[in-house]
Amino acid sequence: MDSRDHLLFDADGHAGDESETSSDTIEMTGLEEIPVTPARRGSYGAAQYVSGSHDSDDDSDIEDGGDQALLGSRSRTRGPERSQERSKDDIFGQVKRIVIETAPTLLLTTTGLLFTGEILDHVSHWKAMTQIDELIMIIPVVLNLKGNLEMNLSARLGTAANMGDLDHPTKRRSIILGNLSLLQVQATIVSFVAACVSFLMSRIVSATAGMEDGSAPPDNAARELLHMLYTRGVHKPKPHKPPLPLPPSGPAEFILVAASAMCAACASSVLLGSFMCTLVVVCRHFGLDPDNIAPPVAACLGDLVTLSLLGVISELLLHVLNTPIPLIITIVLAAAAIGWAFVTHRNEHVKHLLKEGWSPLFVAMAISSGTGIVLDTFVERYSGFALLAVVIAGLPGGVSSIFVSRLSTALHAATSKASSLVSAVQELQHDKHHPSPRLVMITLIAVCLPIEIIFLTAVSLLGWIHLPLLFIVLQVLFFLVAITISLLIARVTTTFLWKRSLDPDMYALPFQSALTDLVGQLLLVACYEVASLLGVKVALKHKH
Repeated sequence: MDSRDHLLFDADGHAGDESETSSDTIEMTGLEEIPVTPARRGSYGAAQYVSGSHDSDDDSDIEDGGDQALLGSRSRTRGPERSQERSKDDIFGQVKRIVIETAPTLLLTTTGLLFTGEILDHVSHWKAMTQIDELIMIIPVVLNLKGNLEMNLSARLGTAANMGDLDHPTKRRSIILGNLSLLQVQATIVSFVAACVSFLMSRIVSATAGMEDGSAPPDNAARELLHMLYTRGVHKPKPHKPPLPLPPSGPAEFILVAASAMCAACASSVLLGSFMCTLVVVCRHFGLDPDNIAPPVAACLGDLVTLSLLGVISELLLHVLNTPIPLIITIVLAAAAIGWAFVTHRNEHVKHLLKEGWSPLFVAMAISSGTGIVLDTFVERYSGFALLAVVIAGLPGGVSSIFVSRLSTALHAATSKASSLVSAVQELQHDKHHPSPRLVMITLIAVCLPIEIIFLTAVSLLGWIHLPLLFIVLQVLFFLVAITISLLIARVTTTFLWKRSLDPDMYALPFQSALTDLVGQLLLVACYEVASLLGVKVALKHKH
């Protein structure tokens, strides 16, 4: 076990006889009370987050922290001065901070999901996409994998920022460069895997379609799965099939798809990875909590940027399809990934991450793909399903990613003070002056409800869809259920992984994202079914 694992999970060596009790006590009931907050401008210092001493001031910091790790913070003061200021006004200030930081972010990312759907609608009609089915098939797979990579990056950086690791220029530079090099390795591998998966699915669907009478031509059958698999964002209408069957894809097409995906993923990682690092540092500088802002932004922009780059690059490479250029690009990117792996391995802050977090990426991909296929029947049956899925699946996913990131930060902070954790947790559990951790969940739900109403109002006023009043009421009720379940999934998943010595910053978000997509869309199906029983019909209007 490396030094990081020792710091995070092996608190026994510092806790003495309390080690067994401490291990069992590391649950969200107490850990949500650990004070981890972004520093105000000009008050940097890792010591205020992770301190090697355990004097009375430090103990007071823990005991008085309440739910700051989840609720937010005010300016930090020392010891008794702070403990005497606990009041309802303080709790209101913490809640207000969450609202101010999360509401604009979630509204922006929800709008971004709509733009992603529009881009997909246009890109799917480009020449490269209409000539090579596997380029259509790779879209949901590569977006799922890349989106999770960006969310993991934002969670790791959010934890590092709140722990004070980004306050020192030298350490900050090392952590950021290490994470960017790691992201290049991950992006190269997952994009190549996505290319393999797209060709595999294309062969399976083509073989199935070829055995059915009156089915689509086998060469174009893969195109049928686009709208079924794109579960992370907006479900769009299926692209129009070419009037003539396309020749079967061969090695040249596979290499082009792999080169396009790898180029798009690596370029997206450079652009979006740099942006996310800058965003977290800026949040830290101005006293904002990156856990409230970065994860949903990463998920939204990850889809938007990667999809745009994939469309442009594949269109350019189509002109050199039968030349060695796509193969050369693939080989160069693979060699570069090996070089980035060596760079990452030499960075003490991230080298252990090369072996972590791979399984949840591919399990989440399988869940999302399976979800899309299972729910394809309902997408066809219900008018407006694709449009409404943006909020009932996308918005709960964004808000629960915020919750996962905050919980993970609290857990890391608790472990850094493990030697004084037991007594602090016991006191906090009986301190009625501290706000309940559930207040965070209620606050996040309250933030999302107006966004849901704004979205439904906007699509109705724009003439995209006609929603009867009763259906709107049902939609809001099922949305509240979806977002509550998503937050519970976030809490249970994070705690479950932590108790098994798995870092939530690397493992929790892919599982949470895939399960939230599944639950959200199943609840949307239930909403349509209930509305149908009540005689309510939804009419989808033409946007163009």
